[in-house]
Amino acid sequence: MKDDKDNVQLSAVEDHDGILTIRGGGPRRDWNGIHYKQGMSAKNVGTTKLSANIATIPPGGVATAHIHVGFELILYIIEGKVRHEFGPGLKQVLENEAGDFIYIKPGVPHEVFNMSDTEPVVAFVARSSAAEWDDIIPYDRNQPA
Repeated sequence: MKDDKDNVQLSAVEDHDGILTIRGGGPRRDWNGIHYKQGMSAKNVGTTKLSANIATIPPGGVATAHIHVGFELILYIIEGKVRHEFGPGLKQVLENEAGDFIYIKPGVPHEVFNMSDTEPVVAFVARSSAAEWDDIIPYDRNQPA
């Protein structure tokens, strides 16, 4: 899957005198093994402290290991079940499913796996950063702690 995380379509944004809308979540963009609805961020609606998207991990898909630098993230799993491998060396494991809220603190290395080979995982993602993925760095599970 080709990453096209910066493919923001400004024409999808409707400005109603201070209330901005993107119907249907906007067009799809891809980043790090995940499909995202365009959502809202500094890139399209001028947010200054937050961004939000709907994320879909395809069946059998993986959001490869990464770290959020300087921002918090909250997920709400709408459909499916995921396994998080996290912490130094990604040695800790946690499973979450539809109906779960997940909070990821800044700086926690993690990798996310869709546990199904037939169904996608769909989640609402909210970040305390208007920059979306700009402050995310890859993580090597084999790096020293």
